[in-house]
Amino acid sequence: MKKTLTYALLVLFSLLFLMPFFWLVTTAVKAPNEIYMYPPKWIPSEIQWGNFVKAWTIQPFNTFLQNSLTVTILCNIGQLISSSLVAYGFARFRFRGRDALFLIVLATMMIPWDVTMIPLYMEFNFLGWINTLKPLIVPAWFGSAFYIFLLRQFIMTIPTELEEAAKIDGASDFGIFIRVIVPLMLPALILVSVFNMLDTWNDYLGPLIFLNDSSKYTLTLGLAQFKGVHGVDMTSVMAVTSIICLPPLLVFFGAQRYIVEGIAQTGIK
Repeated sequence: MKKTLTYALLVLFSLLFLMPFFWLVTTAVKAPNEIYMYPPKWIPSEIQWGNFVKAWTIQPFNTFLQNSLTVTILCNIGQLISSSLVAYGFARFRFRGRDALFLIVLATMMIPWDVTMIPLYMEFNFLGWINTLKPLIVPAWFGSAFYIFLLRQFIMTIPTELEEAAKIDGASDFGIFIRVIVPLMLPALILVSVFNMLDTWNDYLGPLIFLNDSSKYTLTLGLAQFKGVHGVDMTSVMAVTSIICLPPLLVFFGAQRYIVEGIAQTGIK
């Protein structure tokens, strides 16, 4: 009886969380006259698949998609390379001031984006990077404090005997990192990749601040362009939003096993 009640509550709360997504998808395929009906009509009388094509062609979303993919892929590569290398250094190398330096890195997580926003804009403006994708990509190649911490915790769970055996065979420190550490930390790297992909793909404030030309816009900025003089084209907004939601959902469900394994092995609650 207790287990039945538990599952019933889980199903109920799952349905509550899925209702907004269900409304999003059904609104995307409704006729315009059915959107603002009262009482609300959950199931459309006729599914309008053409809404997706119409919404996608209103704005140059192919260009926005290309920009979003470029930023997301390059940011992911940069974060994986930089964060894993820095985490390996903090986890395995002993040098004076290591712990203090690590605390300084962690302290940067306490600085909100609102504080660094104006200095970053001034810096990128001095470099001539405003209205380019560089401000969205280059910072990822210098690591992130959260990802460095996560990967460091994972590396510290790897037995040092494996590295000692590799050193006996003549492997260098970088060779040990590539051939021993990286294959073993694959679940944590996938976890970092998924987190970073979600964060970069859904980023709105960064592109809004650093980009001016619509040809450089990402999908999130392109979605905001639906606001017109006569209000919002809700059907088009819901259709494009549904499309934009697909890649993160597919990535999350495809990597779910690795995400759970990575979180469990890094000890994050």
